[in-house]
Amino acid sequence: MRCEAAPVTIERMTSSCTDSPAIVPGPAVSTEWLAANLGQAGLVVLDGSWYLPGSGRDPVREFEQRRIPGARFFDIDVCSDPDAELPHTIPPPGHFRKCAQEVGVSDASAVIVYDGSGVNLSAARVWWTFRYFGHDNAAVLDGGLRHWMAAGLPIESGPSMRTLEAPAPFTPQPRPHLVRTAEDVLAAIGAAHTRIVDMRSAGRFAGTEPEPRAGLRPGHVPGSRNVPYSDLVDPHTGLVIDNQTLARLLVHAGVDPQRQLVGTCGSGTSACAFAWKMACAGLGEVAIYDGSWSEWGGREDLPVDTGPAEIID
Repeated sequence: MRCEAAPVTIERMTSSCTDSPAIVPGPAVSTEWLAANLGQAGLVVLDGSWYLPGSGRDPVREFEQRRIPGARFFDIDVCSDPDAELPHTIPPPGHFRKCAQEVGVSDASAVIVYDGSGVNLSAARVWWTFRYFGHDNAAVLDGGLRHWMAAGLPIESGPSMRTLEAPAPFTPQPRPHLVRTAEDVLAAIGAAHTRIVDMRSAGRFAGTEPEPRAGLRPGHVPGSRNVPYSDLVDPHTGLVIDNQTLARLLVHAGVDPQRQLVGTCGSGTSACAFAWKMACAGLGEVAIYDGSWSEWGGREDLPVDTGPAEIID
């Protein structure tokens, strides 16, 4: 089954807020579920769009052109560690607290995240970051803005206008076990119970396509497996693949879900799409190598392989 809530009627979309705080049904929600619950007390919808360097896309401009009604923009770049040399690294708890509270998220909030990529490029990173900081009442909108619009549901445009909620605290409670460092990944090479899973494209993994960031070596972490993040969605609908398709994908890639899996990508963003889908399938937690290829590919002291993964076990 696809990871989404059972469809419900959408009559409540224009109804008044209820008194009960919203609770997400799982790591993913459908457009039907969000339409039915939009406006419910405590439900915060975030546009977490972010795009690769050189894509030519501006997520802030696109947010002002079209968004789900009432959505707030969550800036992944701003809400990363401001002092880190690497992109998109986990921020200090105090910095993330400020980011969460500025978009109206408190400890009591239900958070729904989407993006405009059509392939869940960045929404899962926002979802994963909230989970890293201990906030489990969060989900990704399956299919994102693309599927919302395809369903004929309303959008709004213009500068984001919202009524500020009464001040309410967001309390970060970090879960360090969800993050891996370069040293952790180096130690995991060849380890019997760990597998590094790289979510970049097959060409970037093999080293036959250039990296979008200058100065990085081509290739991948030795012994890692390749599951391009774009393979996790149906290309025709943008909806996440079902669990049977995921199982076939993992077998083909040589990924044993019984191992401790560590996701990596270019900058720790699309790797979270893998962590999200595995959570949807009930297959356990995936840790994220936060530095990802932005760090590994830029360090001459770390080993690199090129070519396709050699699946021998």
